[in-house]
Amino acid sequence: MGRNNEKNIKKHNDKLHKAQEKTKQAAMLRKEKLKEIAKKYNESKQTK
Repeated sequence: MGRNNEKNIKKHNDKLHKAQEKTKQAAMLRKEKLKEIAKKYNESKQTK
């Protein structure tokens, strides 16, 4: 019985994809927060 059977490969890929999705979500969240901060900064700069 080999270590690279279908069940193990699927389990590994699912774990990998879940981790990749998590990092992608974190990056999107950071970008959104950065946009929001920049927007607030620009608005406050214009009012001065």
